[in-house]
Amino acid sequence: MDMKRIRRTQHSPTITPDLENDGGSYRSAAEKKPRGQMLRFAMMLIGFLVLLFLTAAISGFHPNLSFNQLRQFTERGHFELSASVENKFLEPHKSPEAKENKYLGGLLASGFEEQSCLSRQQFTSYRKPSSHSPSAYLLQRLRKYEQLHQKCGPNSDLYDRTVDQLKPDHVSFVTAECRYVVWISYSGLGNRMLSLTSAFLYALLTNRVLLVDRGADMTDLFCEPFPGTSWLLPLDFPLSQFKNFDINSPESYGNMLKNKVITNTAGGGASRSSPPSFVYLHLGHDYSDYDKLFFCEDDQNLLETIPWLMLRSDNYFVPSLFLIPTYQDELHQLFPKKDTVFHHLGRYLLHPTNPVWGLITRYYQSYLSKADERVGIQIRVFETESGPFQHVLDQVIGCAHKQKILPEVSQQKAIITTPHNRSKAILLTSLSSGYLEILRNMFWVHPATSGEIISFHQPSHEEHQQTGKQMHNMKAWAEMYLLSLTDVLVTSAWSTFGYVAQGLGGLKPWILVKSENRTVPEPPCLPAMSMEPCFHAPPFYDCKAKRGTDTGELVPHVRHCEDISWGLKLVDRDEW
Repeated sequence: MDMKRIRRTQHSPTITPDLENDGGSYRSAAEKKPRGQMLRFAMMLIGFLVLLFLTAAISGFHPNLSFNQLRQFTERGHFELSASVENKFLEPHKSPEAKENKYLGGLLASGFEEQSCLSRQQFTSYRKPSSHSPSAYLLQRLRKYEQLHQKCGPNSDLYDRTVDQLKPDHVSFVTAECRYVVWISYSGLGNRMLSLTSAFLYALLTNRVLLVDRGADMTDLFCEPFPGTSWLLPLDFPLSQFKNFDINSPESYGNMLKNKVITNTAGGGASRSSPPSFVYLHLGHDYSDYDKLFFCEDDQNLLETIPWLMLRSDNYFVPSLFLIPTYQDELHQLFPKKDTVFHHLGRYLLHPTNPVWGLITRYYQSYLSKADERVGIQIRVFETESGPFQHVLDQVIGCAHKQKILPEVSQQKAIITTPHNRSKAILLTSLSSGYLEILRNMFWVHPATSGEIISFHQPSHEEHQQTGKQMHNMKAWAEMYLLSLTDVLVTSAWSTFGYVAQGLGGLKPWILVKSENRTVPEPPCLPAMSMEPCFHAPPFYDCKAKRGTDTGELVPHVRHCEDISWGLKLVDRDEW
């Protein structure tokens, strides 16, 4: 017998096909097992190496992905992202925190049609969540105000009934269920935004409905802020002459007091049988001592009886509202942190329209979104010439270097930057393009000593202010909003443009000190005490003592401004 055949028979091996052999040969399981183990081991090793590669590559791209997520991807045999993880890759700005912040912690009301105002829906993609939460009482009062505005707003029966009192043929006075403050569009855009916010706070404190004069461009700039109604004054408003009111108008509160048409008594009342149906409040920078009595408690009692108040102002007069005893408890509940008034109310009221939002988002995505840090520098020069001015440039550079906002440049050392170096985008706003050209050239010719990649961007340069022009104001609004999206902000003294940006962004800026005789001040810039705007023309009057006083020394949370020594601004102090 063939001995080889005997040995095969004795072992009785199982014969299995070698599927890896195209020739169809056979080998035993005993022969295949070691090879199979080696093959599995090799595959596991390759899989582990691939996993390590993916971990290194993807975690560098998106550090928030976990090791378990990566392991799950490799186990599927292909790199497939779930919808939630895909959003993290493709839209990293849409974090859970951003989604929770959609309504600003309850500050904004729901119920708007999304396409009508995209900025209200999309702002969380561009703005960091605020570290300042609105008080529960403020949220409650805003919802209550929205109900009042729906009840008494334009096209309501109560509005029609109350507006009849302004018609020439109206005879009898009926106590109005609804009362109004009509804000008159006046002055430059920054001033308008500050005075409008002030008027809204006054309406909130006095349970009045705020109606907004459309002016030349209000509908082009701002979305409707109140759900289910409009804040715009109807075009058929019967008091057609209100836009021409000024300090000399006999309808002004100051002139009515001065001429004894009405009398301010201690109890708050009028000298005639019934109060007038309306009063004009002139609160502009040129207002008289009689007009300034608006900020006295007794005068507020008198004004409470008048259904229509027509208000014109180019000031952020909020700080002086905090000095009226009648409103102090209410204001304390609304704003436990006193320096958040414009931050909360500005973000509640002022939403860019879709055309302005397009200007903002296109510019941000093109020039600012990819930078590791964004710096805003706002240059406003109160000169008849447009500039650039050497002393202003030296002041900006001096401030930026001293506060480590911009790095120094190397005159001799060769510093080669790479795409992996830290990047810093500088957003410059100015009427002149000269500052941008000089700064950009400086960092092009010489490298930054820090090795950072510095880029400069300026959306527009209009050369001079063009108050009342639609596109000019749309660009101005877009630039204020873009400045508010930066991480660090430098603003110019006295500028309401800068005030709006710092308030919306919740930023305490470095303020460029106003220059005297075209010389560089020392220091070139100062840190802001708070993000609140400055009231440029406050009254200095003690209503109880009926004499002049320093209103910046009456309460701890109202102080003189850093940039205007006689101005007033709110600061956050613990000594309430």
